[in-house]
Amino acid sequence: MRENERSTRVTRRQILASGVAMAGAIPFLPIARAPAAPGPRTAKLRLTAGTRTLAVNGKPARVFGLIGPNGKPGITLSPGERFHVDLVNRVGTSTIIHWHGQLPPWTQDGFPWAQTPPIVAGDTRSYDYAPIAGTYWMHSHQGMQEQSLMSAPLIVHSAEDMRADRQEVVLMLHDFSFHTPEELLAGLTKSNASQNEMPKSGMGNNMNMDSMSIAPGSMGTMNMGTGMATDLNDIGYEAFLANDRTLADPEVIRTEAGGRVQLRLINAASATQFWIDLGALTGTVVSVDGHPVRPVRSTRLPLAIAQRLDVLIDLPGNGAYPILAQVEGKRAHTGIVLAASGAPVSRLATEAGENAPPVDLSLEHRLEARIPLPARAPDVTHRVILEGSMAPYAWSLNGEYWPNVTPLMIATGQRVAIEMLNHTMMPHPMHLHGHAFQVVAINDAPLAGAVRDTVLVPPMGRVTIAFDADNPGRWAFHCHNLYHMMTGMMTEVRYPGII
Repeated sequence: MRENERSTRVTRRQILASGVAMAGAIPFLPIARAPAAPGPRTAKLRLTAGTRTLAVNGKPARVFGLIGPNGKPGITLSPGERFHVDLVNRVGTSTIIHWHGQLPPWTQDGFPWAQTPPIVAGDTRSYDYAPIAGTYWMHSHQGMQEQSLMSAPLIVHSAEDMRADRQEVVLMLHDFSFHTPEELLAGLTKSNASQNEMPKSGMGNNMNMDSMSIAPGSMGTMNMGTGMATDLNDIGYEAFLANDRTLADPEVIRTEAGGRVQLRLINAASATQFWIDLGALTGTVVSVDGHPVRPVRSTRLPLAIAQRLDVLIDLPGNGAYPILAQVEGKRAHTGIVLAASGAPVSRLATEAGENAPPVDLSLEHRLEARIPLPARAPDVTHRVILEGSMAPYAWSLNGEYWPNVTPLMIATGQRVAIEMLNHTMMPHPMHLHGHAFQVVAINDAPLAGAVRDTVLVPPMGRVTIAFDADNPGRWAFHCHNLYHMMTGMMTEVRYPGII
């Protein structure tokens, strides 16, 4: 339902003082909450892929955008509402948008197979499927457009969301550079090897390198506490954004003193992993990648590329509370501020006091799915070896570089396990299209873990996932570090009879 058509329940949380005191000139947004469920919507929603201008560190930056029917980024759906969307391409070049974590038919997944080519400039493509509730997001799968901010939230409300008396806050993270993605990739590949030394790789299959502008490469290392040094942060970004803004000019969201907030965290960065620091607050993780988990309380949470967290926070009083996201291996951070009506908001330091550690599986070990897979032995197990290096800069799965890969074949009705062994010194956030999987082992230790769509495989680590083959088609399976994917780290999970 479009925002001006929505009706909202009256709760005590809507009764706020109209006067708002601010310190300095930091802007803020009013309270926003999930609307009451309307009747069924019959008209299609319109989502427009276009361009926009942001101010980053005082400089204008031309980036992409995905603008929904209410003029804001992305789409929010009510309980039971279908994803009935016209995607209009106003970019001036081809694009295609993937509905990350959703489970549509494969021809609506938003991946540029030969059967589902990109949308040419000026065209419109329609989508219509039953979405699953939770915190999801959308992003381009065309070349490297994702780096230029061709992404947005995709929030699907549940009936529980409608009943709850809490304020929703979406926090979407990006990494940003004024250099083009092509310049960034060239800096990584050309500084380490000549083209003749690089394995044959690239996106292929109708995917090209066209995109818009966006930083020079700068990779660092950090000791893992095991005598090994892990490689971090392929790219030296100029800025990190939280809801399109830096910490020098953060979004300030007004809340009710003593109220409850549902924080929907989305790591939409192309090559950066974060630690979420709640500061003086304690949060309860209730969902990961859109799927409910048994509650886990924490003040500091790892968030790998493409992952999402739903965190419930009970605000203690009338103060202002920064929610910060610090880059692994660096002091740089970004974030937003939750502030009670009338609470002054001070300027925030743009760097933390010390470098953050590498993002790890400390939270993953604690997570348990509220709705796990039924107990069953796998019918088929695929072993996938993650390989590659910074010099030459190329990354592979089972020694193969996309698009020259051997599909992982599965069949409808099978319980499928994929055992991932990381033989590199970099972490790899692995994402499977079209299926929700359960994390069932870490370093060979069995685990009744979370159901999700993206899991981090640490350097020299092993992670096993399992899922039921219930969505026939062709499905991409890849590292969600954009530059690893672009240099080969992707394969295909395929059902028989799909050509």
